[in-house]
Amino acid sequence: MMTDPLQARLELAVQRAFQELFDAEIPLKQVSFQATRPEFEGDVTINVFPFLKQSGKGPEPTATAIGEYLVQEEPVVARFNVIKGFLNLVIAESYWTGFVAEAAARDILQFPSNGRRVMVEYSSPNTNKPLHLGHLRNNFLGHSVSRILKAAGHEVVRVQVINDRGIHICKSMVAWRKLGKGETPQSSGLKGDKLVGKYYVEFDKAFKAEVDTLVAGGMVREAAEKEAPILLEAQEMLRQWEANDPEVRALWERMNGWVYDGFNATYTRMGVEFDKLYYESNTYVLGKQDVLDGLEKGIFFRKEDGSVWVDNTAEGLDEKVLLRRDGTSVYMTQDIGTAIQRFKEFPGLAQLTYVVGNEQDYHFKTLFIILRKLGFPWAQDLHHLSYGMVDLPSGKMKSREGTVVDADDLIEEVVGEARAMGEQLSKLDDFSEQEKAALFEMIGLAALKYYLLKVDPKKRMLFDPAASIDLQGHTGPFIQYTYARIRSLLRKAEGMGTWASDQRGAWDLLPEERTVIKLLHQLPTVLHEAAHKLDPSALANHTYELVKAYNSFYQAIPVLKEESSDRRAFRLALSAAVADATKKAMWCLGINVPERM
Repeated sequence: MMTDPLQARLELAVQRAFQELFDAEIPLKQVSFQATRPEFEGDVTINVFPFLKQSGKGPEPTATAIGEYLVQEEPVVARFNVIKGFLNLVIAESYWTGFVAEAAARDILQFPSNGRRVMVEYSSPNTNKPLHLGHLRNNFLGHSVSRILKAAGHEVVRVQVINDRGIHICKSMVAWRKLGKGETPQSSGLKGDKLVGKYYVEFDKAFKAEVDTLVAGGMVREAAEKEAPILLEAQEMLRQWEANDPEVRALWERMNGWVYDGFNATYTRMGVEFDKLYYESNTYVLGKQDVLDGLEKGIFFRKEDGSVWVDNTAEGLDEKVLLRRDGTSVYMTQDIGTAIQRFKEFPGLAQLTYVVGNEQDYHFKTLFIILRKLGFPWAQDLHHLSYGMVDLPSGKMKSREGTVVDADDLIEEVVGEARAMGEQLSKLDDFSEQEKAALFEMIGLAALKYYLLKVDPKKRMLFDPAASIDLQGHTGPFIQYTYARIRSLLRKAEGMGTWASDQRGAWDLLPEERTVIKLLHQLPTVLHEAAHKLDPSALANHTYELVKAYNSFYQAIPVLKEESSDRRAFRLALSAAVADATKKAMWCLGINVPERM
């Protein structure tokens, strides 16, 4: 993980100070820095209490001696003060202004290739229903993590597994065959994924009606749920699919084709992309031989009924079946095989991250343990980005009952909120209708993505469409508005001259300027922390703090009306650097920003 360059420089300086002042060596990792508390003067604070043994002095004399050394020997330290053994350092104006010049000249959030290839798996929908609100959080997390990793210097491979087989798929197929009367996306006007999802709901209605009829005829409900004719028909269809029945396979390919077209339309609108697709209809055959090899090596064991199991009780889990007694695979089996195949397909793969909801925590803990037991060294580089569910004020979603919040519908709702807000503000008179529509689409998607990404992925969250669009709140549109404001400012400033490098440090920075610069300076480190922790929320929240500080600066300090041409040029350079960094940070979150708003 990247160390803040200023911090790295100060760490070495403090280490030298102890060596020269006290003839003592201190490990770099033990030198800790923190932001100086607002009530004290300073930018960086060092706690010297852990090093009193090396200095042989009390906390205040130790801190004073180190402070005096740094002011004398390290140009970035302008002055210091000591508060009860805490050394507060004031960083020189020339360092901050030099950084602004650098940030205005290059992309501070793009790092050279580090030679590491990493894979991120996300989305992974079922082809029996449309994408829903939970898929939105999954896709936005996966896509954002991929971009953050790319900006941090990794080569990123984005993949998804499409769950295109199984009893759930057959339920939609049976319902369409019995009730569909040949309905297609073209004849119905429905997107293909919505049409197939409609028949998944119809299956459940028919199933419940048949169960109720059997129960009314005297059958116990538990038995009726196993003997309902439409369920038996779906189970038979699955057997026919596995036997490669031509008619069943043709229907399966036709209906899945409708779903893929629907998914792709939603992905395109979301701005989400993949480099490789895996289909469960292919991957479900993987892993069986790997399990049998593990059985032969004594890693797994066979029970009396012939099923094959792994014992993870030593790792605090339990026993897990890997092959049923009839020799067929379970989901764990194919995940074992798919992981092995990926590391063969992509030589040198250094990391594989699965973006999957936290209801699968146990599954991935078990998977990773099994792969370690099988002796794959890369098993330690597997990560589960576990995220919490998303709720709406209306409550929990159930796909089989048709109460799922459809992703397309939710996107349309938030874009509609953006449209209503934009028309109410009435600042778009010079926009064409096409330009307005594109802007409202951009704002709505920013609202949705940012609201879902600003929360720690591990936490369950409540999504409020109206709150997500607030131009004055902690929202994506607020960040977009600030970016557009800066771009407007810079357009007005064209021809006013540029800030020259020899003007650095010619004046004292104002507190508002200093606050913006320090937040901008921290942004590359925050990006690397987000990449290391696979957590876009850190980058999202820091970007908000940056633009919020810029707004305070903009409202308190003149920019274009500044009388000093040097100061004006500096503030314009700072504004440009904030705009560029904001645009790149939002790109890392999968969010576009408008030039006008």
